Order: sequence, then structure tokens, then C-alpha cells
Amino acid sequence: MGPHPAVADVRRAVRHALGDLEPGELVLAACSGGADSLALAAALGFTAPRAGLRAGLLTVDHGLQAGSGERAADVVRLAPGLGLDLAEALAVSVGTSGGPEAAARAARYAALSQAAERFGAAVVLLGHTRDDQAETVLLRLARGSGTRSLAGMPARTGVYRRPLLGLGRATTVAACAALGLSPWDDPHNLDARYARVRVRERLLPALEDELGPGVAEALARTADLCRDDADALDAWAAEVYARVAVRDCALSDIGVVTMAVRDLERLPAAVRRRVLRRAAIDAGAPPGTLAASHVLQVDRLVTQWRGQRRIEVPGGVGAIRRYDTLILARQSISPVS
Repeated sequence: MGPHPAVADVRRAVRHALGDLEPGELVLAACSGGADSLALAAALGFTAPRAGLRAGLLTVDHGLQAGSGERAADVVRLAPGLGLDLAEALAVSVGTSGGPEAAARAARYAALSQAAERFGAAVVLLGHTRDDQAETVLLRLARGSGTRSLAGMPARTGVYRRPLLGLGRATTVAACAALGLSPWDDPHNLDARYARVRVRERLLPALEDELGPGVAEALARTADLCRDDADALDAWAAEVYARVAVRDCALSDIGVVTMAVRDLERLPAAVRRRVLRRAAIDAGAPPGTLAASHVLQVDRLVTQWRGQRRIEVPGGVGAIRRYDTLILARQSISPVS
């Protein structure tokens, strides 16, 4: 008799995610002890040796709850029984920038990335499921995000891979039950102060009640479609940017990018704004703080020119229009009337 269907589904997803790795490479699973990441870690422990891979586990102690260190130690102790040879708890200090959720996420990813580099891991697996993807799309939709943002979480980003994006949370819960594993339920996952919890516990169930089942699957499918569109538009914008942007290498320490307005005017808005975003980043604007509203203001220098003054964007970068040239720079340049 084969494994329980839920166990088989999770193992299949992990095996597919690791299919391009070479024998002997190290794969680490990020595991909080919750059902999603616990099912993921168990599947990795089963799959890795059969693929000739080395496997381990990382858990992050955010230090935000009493007893968090003990819980992290408990997760580490699970590793041998899951077939994972390497396991480590990573203690982090969570700041306040961007709010508690964003600060915890930043601290977590920084710790995971450092550990992956230290151990020489080829891949770090994350336990995000289809339900997490649906929640992400709804949160970003509420913020008025664009196509790239609505694409949700990618299956692969650098060293990180998310094998379970095609599976629902019910599958990971069932897999843990079938394997005799007892997931830890983080109290923060029920704390309505967090927007994601409100989406999970209130909004998605309400949508299912009003619209019928399958809302999470539809939202995840929307993310896939948006990602295809965003990838195509990004590729188009990259080609245009390489052709129209002039970067002053002699002034690269202060950042200067110039483009002819006539080249920008011909572009569809979706492509033009991507080109402008690239220019702002090349001029020195930090990608993480460069918002759509900043890009829209710069775009008006092209489409609604009324003699505006310098437009400020993050990183001390400013955009001006001088006659028929758009300039983005970190230095002070005054427009000429």
C-alpha cells in the first residue's frame, strides 16, 4: 500500500521542485513547526536521499513570544526522525520598520539567507501553500497593487523555492496527520490585529460563503496569469530600456540616467512605467521603497508636461524634464524653461 494521498501529493511537489539539482547538493527546509512547513520538511527528508541530495532543516526563533526558544529547539529535535541530517535554530532580533509582520519577515529572510550561504545550500524550501497565495493576492489587491504585485509569491526566487503553491492548506494538515506529526499552532495566526489573519479567518470564508467554493484556487490562478503578463511586460521594458536609456558612467557614483521624451511617449503606459522604474533604480532609488505613486509622478513629466519642478523619489533621486529630455539623477539639476 502506498502513502496517504496527501503525503504523496506533498512528496510529489517537493520532488518536482528539486528535479534540476545535482546529486550531493544541499537542500534546507525552513520549518516553523506549523502544518505547512512540517509536511514540507517531512517530504524533503523522504525525497532528498532518493534523489542523492543532502537535506536539512532551519527554524527561526523570532523571540516574540514566551517560550519561543524552547519551541525552536523542539523543531530542531524533530529533524532526525524526519530524515534530515542537519538542523539549526536561528535566533533573530525583530525590528519595527514597516510594522510587526514586515519586520519579522525581513529578519526571518535575512537569517535564512545567511544560513544558506554559511552551509553552502543550493536551495531553501518555503512552505507557502495555495491558501497563502490567495491571501497575498487579496492583500495586495486591497492596496491597489499592479500586475507584478498581484502575481503573488513566485515559485522560485534566488535560493528560495515554494513547492507547495499548488496545494491547499488542508493537504498539509492531512499529510501531518497521516504521518503522525503534531504541528504547532502559532497564536499569531489567530491574532486579528494582523491583516493576513483577518483575510484568512474572515474575508476568505465570507467570499466562499457568498460566491461558492474555489475562491482560493481562483485567486491563485489569477496570480499565475498576472505573473505571465508581468514577465512579458518586464521583458519588453528591459529591451526598451537598453535601447533608450543613457547612463553616465563617469557620474555613476551619483547616478544619472537620461532618456528622450519622444521615445517614452510612443510606449504603452504599462511598458513606459516599467522603463521609468528601471531608470529610477539605476539612478539610485532603493527598489523596496520605490512605490507606484512615485513612478506615476515621474510619468506625468512625459504625459502631462506643464513645466513641473523636480519630482522627488526615494534615495535622494529626482526626475526633471529639460526640453525634450527626461533626467533622473541623485544630484541637483535644475530644469531649464
